[in-house]
Amino acid sequence: MPSSCQELRQELIDCMLKSNCVLVKRNSVSECFKKEHEDDVPTECKSIKKSYADCRRGMLDPRMRFRGNKTQ
Repeated sequence: MPSSCQELRQELIDCMLKSNCVLVKRNSVSECFKKEHEDDVPTECKSIKKSYADCRRGMLDPRMRFRGNKTQ
């Protein structure tokens, strides 16, 4: 996995492990991203997840593979 996406992935994991959905309600990280637990996930984690998805999508886009991922 590209190193640029690896940092976002680790940040997302850390954010989710600190959320109430995992700590208090004892759900797994994958369960927390389902619709029924949507309210328990902080908006910070949701934005990190979107950034991670964009990073991964950028690796598949042929134009972006040559130009590299955009850093924000």
